[in-house]
Amino acid sequence: MHALTRAHLSSFAFTCVFVHLLAATNGLQAANRPNVLWLISDDHAAYVTGCYGNATVRTPNLDRLAAGGMRFDRAYCNTPMCSASRAAFITGMYPRTVGVTELRTPLPASAITLGEVLKEAGYDTAWYGKTHFNSSLKHGFDVVVGHGQWRRWLKEQGQKVDETSPEVLPRWKPFKDPARLWINGVYRPFGLKDRYMWDTWFARLGAAFITKKRDRPWCCVVSLTVPHSPFRFPLEYRNRHDPSAFKVPKVRPQDDAQIPAVFRDLTDDEKRKVQASYYTSTEFLDKNMGLVLDALAKSGQADDTIVVYIGDHGYMLGQHGRFEKHCSYEPAIRAPLLIRYPKRFAAGKHTEALVEFIDIMPTILDVCGLRGPKRMHGRSLVPLLEGKTDTHRKQVFVEYAWADEAMVCDGRWKLVYIRGKRRRPDGYDPGEEYPLPGPTLRLFDTTSDPGEHTNLASRPEQKERVAHYVSLLVEHLKRTSRQPKLIPKTNDPMVILDHCTQPHDVTKEEALGPEAKPPA
Repeated sequence: MHALTRAHLSSFAFTCVFVHLLAATNGLQAANRPNVLWLISDDHAAYVTGCYGNATVRTPNLDRLAAGGMRFDRAYCNTPMCSASRAAFITGMYPRTVGVTELRTPLPASAITLGEVLKEAGYDTAWYGKTHFNSSLKHGFDVVVGHGQWRRWLKEQGQKVDETSPEVLPRWKPFKDPARLWINGVYRPFGLKDRYMWDTWFARLGAAFITKKRDRPWCCVVSLTVPHSPFRFPLEYRNRHDPSAFKVPKVRPQDDAQIPAVFRDLTDDEKRKVQASYYTSTEFLDKNMGLVLDALAKSGQADDTIVVYIGDHGYMLGQHGRFEKHCSYEPAIRAPLLIRYPKRFAAGKHTEALVEFIDIMPTILDVCGLRGPKRMHGRSLVPLLEGKTDTHRKQVFVEYAWADEAMVCDGRWKLVYIRGKRRRPDGYDPGEEYPLPGPTLRLFDTTSDPGEHTNLASRPEQKERVAHYVSLLVEHLKRTSRQPKLIPKTNDPMVILDHCTQPHDVTKEEALGPEAKPPA
């Protein structure tokens, strides 16, 4: 065990005791519980999926998964950033409560994950692909295989990535190279064939884990890295789409002051190639998800397995001039969520109910007949899946701490607060020529204005509505704070928003101890 601070040791010991208490409460009749297959993609927006109505992208495997279960049409990530989103859905807690809102913050050892609960209940557990745990901890998964192991495997195969040919992508250097290169506005493949790509390797490992003979249930997470920029796809996938067939979203004058400076020089031709790259990468993703789903079907375990598919958050493909996800616009925060479990849930269903990704862990545990930690914020989706209700949440909440931004939405009205007092540290600042706006409120009627183009917050007739949603956001941020004693003692909601939307993450030492190792 790595060295631990006294405070961390106490927290770690509490977690161990709590997980063992869960195991005792849940019992260990593992043989009768369903398997769990959780499929995760990176930056996959719901609107670029066939089953969500996109007629251009080809995602037959995800479409079949949706047809066999339920498609969630209004599923929201809890933050549009990889580490924080994953910290939230693997613990069922808001990222601000876990203490992970920034990219490199490690998931604390004290956090109780799905893997830990299932492992203590007698499951074999494995995670293949991207974790973003940001440490060497396995968080309840017996097997964790990541990018480092793939590189060693690739070397054993005598293969090397081609990054020098003008026909393939160069080495990924975000914010150093022009954006057209690191978001693939040149529409080039990655310099490897399909069978050597790491996502294909992860999918095959997941398939092998599923088909292994065992006398206990299993939980397998297959977490791929596509379609994250630079939207990699193998050599065989080149030219699957004609970039000229894509349309560049219109950018309106009110968007100008918020467009990240790194994207301002992109030409319309490059923007269309970015879209073509993203769609092609998504099709590569679908192929690999198909490898895992086919293995499950051939193993004869499909009826005994709950399958969950998500993108960890959405992505903007030119809407509002943005080619990233770090904001509260719908394409960035709504992601696909598909759930199938033939033994209990009917096929071919979809729902408009508001759900958050923190609801996934309690749903899986509910299906498995297991209790989770009481401090989980998520709520089981089983009543929705069983058709007993058509509603779930009154509001959803999303925040992005690197932009000091938070949002509340009730399905129609959306209010966004942006602190606006510092330059963005994430690389997506609009530029020094645009002064900091200071505290900013945006109110959108997403029913009459689905593109979120008209900010209604300053209109006199919306004064009471704005105050109502501000109060909802304030109460949420106070309720989910990791350090509630530090919240200013005031009745001024703007002061509370100013404090709560800034990052308040755990330190590395708080999370893991002073000698924590980097991820493998």
